[in-house]
Amino acid sequence: MRKAFLLGLALTVFATVAVAGEYTMISVPKLRSPWFNDLETGVKQAGKDFGIKEVYQQAPASADEAQQVRIIEDAISQGVNAIMVVPNDANSCVPAFKRAREAGIPVMTHESPNQPEADYDVEMIDNVKFGEYMMDVFVKDMGADDGEYVIFVGSLTVPAHNIWADAAIGQAKKKYPNLKLVADRFPVSEDRNAARQKTLELMMTYPNLKGVLAFGSQGAPGAAQALREKRMIDKIAVIGTTSPKEAASFLKDGSMNHSVLWSPGEAGRAMVYLSKMILDGKRGDIKQGLEIPGLGVPEINGNVILFDRPLTVDGNNCDDYDF
Repeated sequence: MRKAFLLGLALTVFATVAVAGEYTMISVPKLRSPWFNDLETGVKQAGKDFGIKEVYQQAPASADEAQQVRIIEDAISQGVNAIMVVPNDANSCVPAFKRAREAGIPVMTHESPNQPEADYDVEMIDNVKFGEYMMDVFVKDMGADDGEYVIFVGSLTVPAHNIWADAAIGQAKKKYPNLKLVADRFPVSEDRNAARQKTLELMMTYPNLKGVLAFGSQGAPGAAQALREKRMIDKIAVIGTTSPKEAASFLKDGSMNHSVLWSPGEAGRAMVYLSKMILDGKRGDIKQGLEIPGLGVPEINGNVILFDRPLTVDGNNCDDYDF
């Protein structure tokens, strides 16, 4: 009884602080990287736009789940009002998330659909639509809807990469039946040199190869490097999911046609807005038809806030992005 009373008292005190509007929010990404610099930009700008006292980001030095959990635990102890996380490991975060919510602290995640003990998870792409869209862009870049192509993924056990690959292959079978996937997907797309080497091998094995579709940050740059070495730029189409800054030199010389991804900064904006809604006592308004300023109306499936906002980057607009 005493424990329940103390917890209730703590929540009452928290609610009083929250109503005052002096909110402090923390963003905890997987690690420090250019990709997550955009998340930091997004959450900080949202803090200014939505009148939040303080929004800051703290990241592990590397993609270490234990470091990430310690940061979350410290934030809870310091009394932040909301926590926003891109989990390194969904399961490892559960105890910390549970503790946060018991303390009345809303928990938002990104890239972790159906995350246990999160209030909401924000996704900027529909995984199936994203894979289908990638195939459509890919076919345009090849300049033909027939011929041989290959798919790279980070590994055969990365769920998102393989969902995207399945959707892309399905789209090809449905819309472009004359395309030929010459081999099963290759798990080289998180290692630039492995992707480069595999592309060189495939160019020898399949001299009529028309395109490389890469899911994972290093697949397209590796393939583009191979095209540069063999002076095959404009002969084989290459698209991938690489950050604009990292892809810029390849996009500009044409060794890579497009990077298709999403903005983590936009996800951060949504997480800040939803956190504020909960803190303002407006949780009940988070339902189908909700419009998030600057982002539009998402689909809401359970606790997943789902947007369909793929970001398509080429040599003309890659310098517009700072990640």
